[in-house]
Amino acid sequence: MKYQELVDVYSALEATTKRLEKTDIIAEYLKKLDADTIGKVGLLLLGGVFPAWSSEEIGIGAKLVERAVAEAVGTTQAKVEDAVRDEGDIGLACIKLYSKKSQMTFFSQPLTINFVFDSLQKLSKISGSRSTNRKISIILELLSQASATEAKYLTRTITEELRIGVGDGIVRDAIAQAFDIDKKVVERAQMLTNDFSVVARTALLEGASGLSRLNLTPGTPVKPMLAQLSLPVAEIIPEMGTAICETKYDGIRLQVHRNGNEIRIFTRRLENITHALPEIVELFDEYLPHDDYIVEGEVIATRDGKPLPFQNILHRVRRKYNVEEAMENVPLKLYLFDVLYYKEPMIDEPLMTRRETLENIVDTSVDEMNLSTMIIGTPDNIDEIEELFNSSIAAHHEGIMIKDASEPYIPGIRGKKMLKYKAEPETLDMIIVGGTYGIGKRGDFVGSYLVALRDENDEFKTVAYAATGLDDATLEYLTGKMKEIEITTKGREIVVEPKIVLEIAFSEIVESPEYETGYSLRFPVVKNIRKDKGPMDVDTVERLLSMYKAQ
Repeated sequence: MKYQELVDVYSALEATTKRLEKTDIIAEYLKKLDADTIGKVGLLLLGGVFPAWSSEEIGIGAKLVERAVAEAVGTTQAKVEDAVRDEGDIGLACIKLYSKKSQMTFFSQPLTINFVFDSLQKLSKISGSRSTNRKISIILELLSQASATEAKYLTRTITEELRIGVGDGIVRDAIAQAFDIDKKVVERAQMLTNDFSVVARTALLEGASGLSRLNLTPGTPVKPMLAQLSLPVAEIIPEMGTAICETKYDGIRLQVHRNGNEIRIFTRRLENITHALPEIVELFDEYLPHDDYIVEGEVIATRDGKPLPFQNILHRVRRKYNVEEAMENVPLKLYLFDVLYYKEPMIDEPLMTRRETLENIVDTSVDEMNLSTMIIGTPDNIDEIEELFNSSIAAHHEGIMIKDASEPYIPGIRGKKMLKYKAEPETLDMIIVGGTYGIGKRGDFVGSYLVALRDENDEFKTVAYAATGLDDATLEYLTGKMKEIEITTKGREIVVEPKIVLEIAFSEIVESPEYETGYSLRFPVVKNIRKDKGPMDVDTVERLLSMYKAQ
């Protein structure tokens, strides 16, 4: 299958903002593909060649791509950089530069999807001496045979900036439509595998029955079940009937997999951080059975027996070097609260059953390995639940979680079966799309940040400017990061690629025609830089509207 055919699909997708049109375009294209190609397209449509959870990445910087483009079109890297600056995007720069291409490639064959996909995967495996030249050689081979539009999307894929307005939801719906399968079946398969190459290929070859057979596999992370804000306990518990109420810890949520002799640790973003937590790997190896399992918990940083702020644990798990030094300076403590797999998948079992299994397999004889503090909540012991909340706050934790004890585990879904009850104001995870430089002493810093939420098409819609809650060191850090992802700067206004996630607290949601959502936030305060979250982890416009109606 020619790569140009996929490029034509990219172009059509980029030309519309309508979700249903995008779904139709992809669905019609998927019907034409064979089993091998459809798996690769399932990833390429989302701008990559590896599943989202994979630790492998193309890993090519913009400057290297610009150098390859310069060689491919017979110009200087400086002129490529000028074109990128003028057009605001490497892909559009290629359209401009290829129109003036001074070199011709004789006897070139049309690019195929298989060749492009395999070449891009090779880039992740190149290391050692002369690795830069070898990477350039692979990229140059692709670009030299590419048309202008092929080069546009090749360079965007390599730099992980495809920009066609397609997210998981649209690809999921397109697979369902192409093969006449219930969306819920496709969604469940994707939630359990987190790999659209597997889902698309299975849908083509085996249909709904094949997708229904896909299940959890230790070693492959699953999207976490998500919580929404709880109403007062006295209102929620009678509705649930029986709930598991447990302390909410201010740490990083972990999903720990054992597959044979291998233990892997993933974050809620499905990022593999095993290398950063060797002492946690040892704890699981010693204090849990040597059977296959997937368990969930929270890891917090401690000092003198008290939890440290979230940023401490974040810095700890982000560390790539001097890990042993960090282990001494930032001791970690585990609190496990769920098991998704033990010898066999358990996500369809009630939470109460899963909790009992967890209690049976975890040895908590050391201080570092714990189960979450919990009680069984019923309408008859509301006072005990409130006491758990108060004692959790007194111990410097965030509050409590309230979970329906009879419910299965629902990956990737935020609903009323799992609630968070916190003392602090509610927050939203929002993404920076722009900002305004300060004046006077802060003239070199971006002082006000334009933040946005994700809509149903996985596009970002603005909600507010946030300008408080940040010290000078953080302002300097954020400004540096924004310069790295800058799209344009005019006067004091900067527009950036949506990559930096902030946790924003606020007092109230109000209607406002000034922002794209039609709403804004009163007194927004930046609580945290969420380095553990990416663009697709940002809260949604739908959630904003739900919170607005609940005020």
